[in-house]
Amino acid sequence: MTARPAPSGQAVAAPSDQAVFDLDLKGVSEALRRRALSSLEATRAYLERIERHDPVLRAYITVMADQALERARLADEELGRGVWRGPLHGVPLGLKDLIACAGVKMTAGSPVLADHVPTEDAGVTERLAAAGAVILGKLSMHEFAFGRPVLEGPFATGRNPWDVARQPAGSSSGSAVAVAAGLCAGALGSDTGGSIRGPAAYCGIVGLKPTYGLVSRRGVVPMSWSLDHVGPMARTVWDTATILQAIAGHDPADAATSIARPPSYTRSLEAGVRGLRLGLLRRYYVDWPGLHQDVRSAADAAFGELRRQGARIVDLDAPTLDLAPAAWAPFLAEMYEYHAATVRARPQDYQALTRPRLLMGGLFSARDLLHAQRVRSRLAREVAALFEQVDALVFPGQAQPADRFEDVSTEEVITSTARYTQPWNLLGLPAICVPCGFSREGLPVSIQIVGRPFDEPTVLRIARAYERATAWHTRRPDPAGWKLPTSA
Repeated sequence: MTARPAPSGQAVAAPSDQAVFDLDLKGVSEALRRRALSSLEATRAYLERIERHDPVLRAYITVMADQALERARLADEELGRGVWRGPLHGVPLGLKDLIACAGVKMTAGSPVLADHVPTEDAGVTERLAAAGAVILGKLSMHEFAFGRPVLEGPFATGRNPWDVARQPAGSSSGSAVAVAAGLCAGALGSDTGGSIRGPAAYCGIVGLKPTYGLVSRRGVVPMSWSLDHVGPMARTVWDTATILQAIAGHDPADAATSIARPPSYTRSLEAGVRGLRLGLLRRYYVDWPGLHQDVRSAADAAFGELRRQGARIVDLDAPTLDLAPAAWAPFLAEMYEYHAATVRARPQDYQALTRPRLLMGGLFSARDLLHAQRVRSRLAREVAALFEQVDALVFPGQAQPADRFEDVSTEEVITSTARYTQPWNLLGLPAICVPCGFSREGLPVSIQIVGRPFDEPTVLRIARAYERATAWHTRRPDPAGWKLPTSA
C-alpha cells in the first residue's frame, strides 16, 4: 500500500495488507480518515482475502466485487474532498443474504430464491449507503434462517474459522465467519431465536440483537414478523455500536419501527459499570445441566470481573422462562404462512432438512398461538419486574462451544440450547453476546447481556466495560488452519 498524507500534512505509515485484516472496524475507519489507507486499497485487500480463503470458509454466497470497487472509488473521492459521512465511510462490510441490495441476487440461502434479484434496497442497505459504507457481498446463511448447516453446493452455510471441522451456528453463519476471519470489517445479520448471538458466540465476535422496532426490516426476507430483528456483528463493542448507529431509526415503510430518535450509542461506552446492578439468572442458565463446564467457568470469571469493576451481581429468577421455548414454537406459523404456497407448489426446491421444520409451522392452530401469546405476556411481566431491581441481566451466551458438523442434530426442530436466546426474541429486548474466553479445545465462548427496551446504551456500556478489561476480542483465528478436513 502507498502511504497518504494525513490531514495535518504529516506522513502516516499505511498498515500492511495483513494488518488490515487484523484491524477492527474502528482501526480501518481511523486509517481511512487519516488517509493512511484508501477505501480502494482496503476493498481490494478484502476481496483478495475472500478469493484466497472463502473456497474453504464459504462465508459468501455472492461477492459484489465490481460494485464494491466503484463504491470505494466514490468514497475515496469524497474523503479526498474533505467530505466525511461518519465512521463507516469507505469501510467494507457484508450483508446476510436475506437483506435486499438492488440489482444483486438475494437467495436467503435457498434454491427457491436462486434467481431472485430485488429491484430496491432494504431499509438497512439504504442507511449503510448513506453512511458511505462499501458492501463487499451477500453472506451465507441457513436456508430461510431456519435450516441446518450445509457443507457443499451453492448455498453452503460456512465453516467456523477457529476449527473448520465445526459449525459457526446459524442462521447468520456467513456474517460471523466473515467478521471473525477478516473477510469484512463488519456485517449485518438477523435474529429470530438467536441467529445473531449464536454465531457471534461460536465465532468469537460481538453480536447485538437490538430492541424490536429499533431497526427496519423492510426488504428483509422474514422468518417470523413478530420475532425478527436485524442487527450488527463485528469484532468489538465500539464497532457494533457504530454500525447500530447507522441502521437504527424509524422507517415509515416498517410499521413496527419506533418513531423515537435513537440516542448516541458510543457516547457512554467508556462509562464503566460501577454502581450498576446486574441480574444473574442463575437457576435457568448457569445451573442448567446442559451448560458446558468450560462455558460455565469462563462466564463465572466474567461475572467476577464485572463485580471487581464495581457492579453488583444479584441472583434473580423468572419462573416462566421454563415455558419460553414452548411459547416460541407456535410463531413458526408465521414462517409457514410466508412459505405455504411455494412449499406446496415446489417442495423439492427446499433443502431436505428445512422442509419438515417449515411444515411443522402449519400444524399450529390459532388456539396454540393465543396460548403462546399469554405465556409471552406473563414472561414480559416477570422480566419487567426484574428490571425494577436491576439495570441489566447477565448469563452465558450459549450453552456450549461450537460442535463438529457430524454432531449437529438433524432431529431437533428447536434445540435445547436455544433457551439462551429465544426468550429475548419473545420479549423483543436488546441482547448482546461478547467474547469471554476459550474452551480447552481453543473454541470461543461468550457472555450475554440483556437490557430494558431501547436501552442499548446500557447494554453496550456493560459489554464494553468487560471487553476493555480483557483481551479475548483481540485474538484471531489462524488462517493456516483453513484447510478442508481430509474427511470432507
